[in-house]
Amino acid sequence: MTLIQLLEGPLWKGSAAIFVVFGIWRLAVILFTGRTRAKAKPAGSPFVGSVRTILGHFLPGAAIRGHGKTWFVTLAGYSFHIGLFALLLFAAPHVTFIRDKILGVGWAPLPRWGFIVAAEFAFAGLLALWVRRFVDPVVRLISRPDDHIAAGLTFVVMLTGCMALGQQSVFLRGLHLGLVEIWLVYFPFSSLMHTFTWPLSRGLTGAMAGRRGTRM
Repeated sequence: MTLIQLLEGPLWKGSAAIFVVFGIWRLAVILFTGRTRAKAKPAGSPFVGSVRTILGHFLPGAAIRGHGKTWFVTLAGYSFHIGLFALLLFAAPHVTFIRDKILGVGWAPLPRWGFIVAAEFAFAGLLALWVRRFVDPVVRLISRPDDHIAAGLTFVVMLTGCMALGQQSVFLRGLHLGLVEIWLVYFPFSSLMHTFTWPLSRGLTGAMAGRRGTRM
């Protein structure tokens, strides 16, 4: 078995299994442990409060819209997350990999120019947010090593993915896939889990506010 066969076979399956099993475990812990039933009569609707908070916080609140830093973080965040989403699901090699290794079905990939645009947005947003962790004194103080590891690992995964786009180099393809597998193993145990937990935390906060009859 060659190295690329090992990466595309047992190591891929093992890393994907860790990602799925421990990701579900983390979500289950959040959903089913540590909760106590509220005894007071609700003053409002927890459901309405939850939905309102999840949907209403996609843009900055009125109280902070006038701050330049607010829009910097908002635009950088959208640039990175939308760009990365487009790369993950619509880059031509990813569409092929998803069809052949995961779902058995594919869809139309991005054209090359679309990949380049999405990659530029993703890199610009990630680097802007990562640099902010070093230069903003407050964000630097609350940043943990995990935040930098997650950002750095995501960066090298994206970088090697762009380098391997042509798929002519087996070495680059193997390097990218190996880093992706490390990223998948690290994902459930890191701040990267916010990909799945943000609706839960935001929804719970909104539900608590809705129950009290207040707005977030």
